[in-house]
Amino acid sequence: MAETSRIAKWDGVPDAARGPLELLVERLQAALGRHLQSITVVGSSLTDDYRPGASDINTVVVLDEQNTEVLAAVASLGKTLRRQRLSPPLLMTPAYIDRSRDVFGIEFLDFQLTHKTILGDDPFAAISIGKADVRLQCERELKAMLIRMRQGYVAAAGKKMVVRDILISAAKGLAPLGRAMLWLKDIERPRTMEPALRKAAMEFKVDLDAVIAAERWRYEKPRLTDADIESAFAAIVGAVEALTTIIDEMKL
Repeated sequence: MAETSRIAKWDGVPDAARGPLELLVERLQAALGRHLQSITVVGSSLTDDYRPGASDINTVVVLDEQNTEVLAAVASLGKTLRRQRLSPPLLMTPAYIDRSRDVFGIEFLDFQLTHKTILGDDPFAAISIGKADVRLQCERELKAMLIRMRQGYVAAAGKKMVVRDILISAAKGLAPLGRAMLWLKDIERPRTMEPALRKAAMEFKVDLDAVIAAERWRYEKPRLTDADIESAFAAIVGAVEALTTIIDEMKL
């Protein structure tokens, strides 16, 4: 593979994330060469939610094609990526992005809202996403979340710390869903997690305080009693049920 000579662009990338990303660009250029079309940073590392040393750095890598040789080249970087808190990049091709707008609308909306292409051309700036597709995806994701939470609660068999982790995962997943629901109603979307949840709570008249509290547990690690977790589980399931009803009845 011939090495690409394109220069990375760093304006808008927080200083704390730049070092790991510089290493990622260098290694991917060397490993992928001509197959590498662009590298885009997405998610919390570009916002005030980013916590150096604790938050992962997420990227989308666009390739001219997907094959075993390319996958092996990226896989060889696995240990380096983990040491730098770089999540394994999402590998896509232009055709995959274009053909996936109807099934990954929520994700692509978040990418459009918070992203920085550091190498190559921006793969998300010009794509269009259908509201009907996003509404259906929101409904499917919320209903699947309810199933996972209830199934996880049963599987936890009374282990409340396991239930706590289920709630943290649900809280993390509700922020992009809340942003997508705001987008469906043409309401401005906050980029950071807590403001997005508070905006969704206000606009859709749903109490998301327990969701916001659970999201903080990832970093604050409070001492929680079994009663605290039980109460939070009931409140978050109730919030997801309410959002499910709203999205199910939403008219576009």
